[in-house]
Amino acid sequence: MEKKDVLNNGFSDKNFKMTLIHESENFKIINFNFKKGQTLPVHSHDIDGEVSITVLEGEGKFLGGEGLEVPAKKGEMIVSRIRDPHGVKADTDMSILVIIAPPI
Repeated sequence: MEKKDVLNNGFSDKNFKMTLIHESENFKIINFNFKKGQTLPVHSHDIDGEVSITVLEGEGKFLGGEGLEVPAKKGEMIVSRIRDPHGVKADTDMSILVIIAPPI
């Protein structure tokens, strides 16, 4: 068992901050911290698997293909196939936890 801190990884004024929390042969966990207005652009991966994105702090939008924007706030999560377009935009300072299985 390992205990990890996912809420104190800081922010960057230049771009979102990404911190690898855990990686194994089964999954990867990443913390992204965004200042207000920063974006993880919509993208996809040409592999089979799933991704979950959970809002730990703040508010913003989950982004998808064809301009889809879904409001996102603390405690909310999306789960999708990793090959489906996904991204995030921060309306306030925002912290998210991303779990990818299998890891890429």
